[in-house]
Amino acid sequence: MSRVFLTWAVTHSVREVQSEDSVLLFVMAWTVTEIIRYSFYTFSLLNHLPYLIKWARYTFFIVLYPMGVTGELLTIYATLPFVQKTGLYSVTLPNKYNFSFDYYSFLILVMISYIPLFPQLYFHMIRQRKKVLGHTEDYSKVE
Repeated sequence: MSRVFLTWAVTHSVREVQSEDSVLLFVMAWTVTEIIRYSFYTFSLLNHLPYLIKWARYTFFIVLYPMGVTGELLTIYATLPFVQKTGLYSVTLPNKYNFSFDYYSFLILVMISYIPLFPQLYFHMIRQRKKVLGHTEDYSKVE
């Protein structure tokens, strides 16, 4: 899910979950991912990409992606009781716009959306890894 959504609409909005270990889990995964990603971009722009950075870019996701998704899902799950109790971001009927929105149900739908999306994105990265790094015997090459 979007980092803005998870940071603002979930973690920032529900203070009770800000001290959960799950927040640390996704923040650590995001941080390491971004350090590797922007190192990769920087060295690529300089036309001097060390193999270690390239390897890290296409390998660390194997652990970091599931770690981040786990942290995200656990954090959203931890917000559910607070969102349900307070009605956070929910709009009930009747109102002048004749519109309703249940943020609690929306969060559940977001969590369910991870079921088809996570494997699709994860296996895309596996294919990208194979395309960029090649076969296992090629991993020992140093550029």
